[in-house]
Amino acid sequence: MIERFGWSDHFAKAFEDKYARSGFIAGRVVLQQRGSYTVVTEDGPVTARPTGRLLHEADDIGQPCVGDWVALLMDEQAGIGTVQAILPRKSALVRRAIEDASRATQIIAANVDVAFIVTSLNADMNPRRIQRYLAAVRQSGARPVVVLTKADLVEDADDRIAEIKELDSGIAVVPVSARTGEGLDDFLSHVQLGQTCVLIGSSGVGKSTLVNTLLDEDRMVTREVRETDDQGRHTTSHRELIVLPSGGMLIDTPGIREVGLLDNEEGVAEVFDDVEELMTQCKFSNCSHVSEPGCAVQAAMKSGELTQDRWTHFVQLRLEMAEAKEKIDRVARDAEKRRLAASQKHYRATKRNYRGSKE
Repeated sequence: MIERFGWSDHFAKAFEDKYARSGFIAGRVVLQQRGSYTVVTEDGPVTARPTGRLLHEADDIGQPCVGDWVALLMDEQAGIGTVQAILPRKSALVRRAIEDASRATQIIAANVDVAFIVTSLNADMNPRRIQRYLAAVRQSGARPVVVLTKADLVEDADDRIAEIKELDSGIAVVPVSARTGEGLDDFLSHVQLGQTCVLIGSSGVGKSTLVNTLLDEDRMVTREVRETDDQGRHTTSHRELIVLPSGGMLIDTPGIREVGLLDNEEGVAEVFDDVEELMTQCKFSNCSHVSEPGCAVQAAMKSGELTQDRWTHFVQLRLEMAEAKEKIDRVARDAEKRRLAASQKHYRATKRNYRGSKE
């Protein structure tokens, strides 16, 4: 059964080497909602929760998420499993936890082969946001594909598609319409048998409608788009892995309007490889690319080879990476302080108990 969910020799070897002899069973997290998980095992789906150790000792990236392969220990009487460990991931899509200052990171999906960056061709389309997604996907190890929904609702679709292709020459761009069926065959060509794909993008761009169309059923709940601002009011509030009739798998996610980069240096370098190359051509190795003589970046902007907008966005992303690293370091320091304080408290309590027993 688990083979249809992507079980492979890679994960089988990792499980056999470390967990098979301990009475654990292997499974994949297919649903994550309110602190509990649905895990598909060889014997079928089970409800599972992480052990206290995983819950309290692991950082946010160390917590199970949809797409993870895990080692479970089953309580046969209760019919509930506990996640003892996470098998080594092939890829992980991670972002900075923007909404919660106490958390440095948030993992969106694991063991993803293809990440569909979904945005609509109407008022929601934002090339700068797409570049953020591209950097995060490149860093994760997955292959990015940009999906432009609602292709039947705009007149200048070709111009907008060309604008997105200019962001990264190495990406596939697929315009689709769930209403007319345009582009769905092209989209499905990227969902290969046994591969796991994830849909990421803002709320209301048509991710869940796309899933419903591919499944030919109303699996994901959606609502109408507001006429006032063209934004969807869709209700996906959890992450779920779905097996398609084709044998490929899709992970639908709640809408993410802002993508916080997590030290995505490699991802940014791939998306802005032309800018990175220009920076190596400056006369001085410590060039700030502002007013120094022999600056290849400034020369490229004057000649039109590099646009001011692209350079500004590159600088902005680099600043975001620096801020993300600073936040991660701060959260780590705070966690270490709490750990030391707890250890000292335990030591003092143990010492008092020892003295009391002696008296």
